[in-house]
Amino acid sequence: MTTTEVSTQPDLPALDGLDWTSIGEALNRDGYATTGRLLDPEQCAETIDLFDRDEVFRSTVEMARLSFGEGRYRYFADPLPPLVQALRTRLYPGLASVANRWADALGEDEWPTEHSGLVERCASAGQHKPTPLVLRYGPTGYNCLHQDVYGDLTFPLQLLIMLNTPDVDFTGGESVFVEQRPRQQSRAMVVRPGLGEGVIFPVRYRPKLGARGYHRVQMRHGVSAVHTGDRHVLGIIFHNAR
Repeated sequence: MTTTEVSTQPDLPALDGLDWTSIGEALNRDGYATTGRLLDPEQCAETIDLFDRDEVFRSTVEMARLSFGEGRYRYFADPLPPLVQALRTRLYPGLASVANRWADALGEDEWPTEHSGLVERCASAGQHKPTPLVLRYGPTGYNCLHQDVYGDLTFPLQLLIMLNTPDVDFTGGESVFVEQRPRQQSRAMVVRPGLGEGVIFPVRYRPKLGARGYHRVQMRHGVSAVHTGDRHVLGIIFHNAR
């Protein structure tokens, strides 16, 4: 790596201190895990500023038009911004260790240990489009419960990073996770990450131990209504889309 390449690498010291054992335990226990602050305020502001730069994105979705909710989100184009690319590649190995424990419990195929291997598997499945995105919700904005499945190959974990300060830049807008338990009523969880903080959660399902061994518990996620201000979130999805 050249001196120029080193100097352009985003400074993300918090990633080196993540406790993946504790993160895996929280995911198994609660269905989600918080990371603490991953991005500093300047990195959050710079990511928000990208939202209005059309050349950075490959696709834009107006949520109301598709009955997804109320708000707007934009998928980054290749090449991804350096900060987004660094988050995607550096967080993946820790997530893959959790995903492979889940795969073992559920009798599924293992995942590659590096993100480049996942990208290759996505390409073989016809999934070439990058999926990291930025979401913007204004007053009354919300996101219906959903799952981020973009093809046959779906890596089981994803990440959101809050780019605004709750109760300062916006009110309302909590992250909502719903666990659909077999033969039981669904369980809802509400999370309010602070500025720069991350939340890791399942894309579709997670394993849960029952009387007959492990089974899949379906998970969906969304956002409650924003009351005032603007809420921006960076979403890091690790598999690519068709």
